[in-house]
Amino acid sequence: MALVLTFLGKGGVGRTTVAIAAAKKLAQAGQKVLVLGQDPSLAWQWGTTLSETAQGVEANIDGLLLSSTHLLERGWEKLKEVEAQYLRSPALKNIYGEELGVLPGMDEVLVLNALREYELSGRYDVLIYDGPGNLSTLRMLGIPEIASWYWRRFQKVLADSEVVQTLSPFVQPVASAVLSVNWSPDQMLNHPDGPQNLLQQGKTAIADPSRFAAYLVTSTDALAQKTAQSYWGGAQQVGITVKGVIQTPLGSGSVDASLFNPLAMAALPAYSQGNWQPLMDALPNPQAMGSAPRPLEIDVNARQVKIFLPGFDKRQVKLTQSGPELTIEAGDQRRNIDLPGNLRGKAVAGAKFQGGYLIVSF
Repeated sequence: MALVLTFLGKGGVGRTTVAIAAAKKLAQAGQKVLVLGQDPSLAWQWGTTLSETAQGVEANIDGLLLSSTHLLERGWEKLKEVEAQYLRSPALKNIYGEELGVLPGMDEVLVLNALREYELSGRYDVLIYDGPGNLSTLRMLGIPEIASWYWRRFQKVLADSEVVQTLSPFVQPVASAVLSVNWSPDQMLNHPDGPQNLLQQGKTAIADPSRFAAYLVTSTDALAQKTAQSYWGGAQQVGITVKGVIQTPLGSGSVDASLFNPLAMAALPAYSQGNWQPLMDALPNPQAMGSAPRPLEIDVNARQVKIFLPGFDKRQVKLTQSGPELTIEAGDQRRNIDLPGNLRGKAVAGAKFQGGYLIVSF
């Protein structure tokens, strides 16, 4: 499995430059790297040509531009193949992927799935995603977490539904005849290869710093620093480990290191056209684990849940409890924490905000 690496920060701070330099640094160390982006400026800045297919750019580095229309077309044709495999009279056979347009919200799902496929392909050691680096990137990476909650809740609603119970005697024979599987309604809702398993795999990957990590990128401008800090807090809500801060020499001013404490900070020299080595030397090793704070820690013995929320104070954080889950709202993001067995159903006894952590006791 590959490490997926991305960079968060305000537009214009040099995220794409950092992504290319990181790819070169890793490739120089013998790692096989794939760089993926959606903006053609990635190719322009690199001084190369990229297409929708991964191609060699230099030693140990492949690159490609993610095209939502291309990804949608490819995914649709796969869906038609699956339908034709299980249904006697496929209903989608006359709808072609080349005809489909991209609706709002599709981009994030398509790109996230592409990252998943390349990460699992076994062809690369590191994937570097040069995306928007803002809240849209965080929302994309939060899809497994949010979709998992919807599935958990609506799966229960469907299982308890009178309609499903009424149709239950008919589901198994119909599924057997049409889909060639012998599933009851309960088995269809809880099948190990079903949506919940796929979403759980996504959540696990994003929460594992050896498989997914981010760096904040900021210039010396005060606004860029505050923006990077806010994305740090948002990344914690999604469950991503932010390993450090990369400061580019752009802007005028000085960096307030206290905004990013306790993250390590690396300052990059000015980039001279075609001379990448000084930037590569100044970058931290993205594969090093470091000592970055984990977004979520659950101590069952101490009956505590610790959520790291840098950049927020207690007035900006809302804590609610409903059923077995704990909901944390910070800024414009909400996270539902599925509590482990020993804490599930226990009422919150207290909560405090300390050192950037929301500490909840049961």
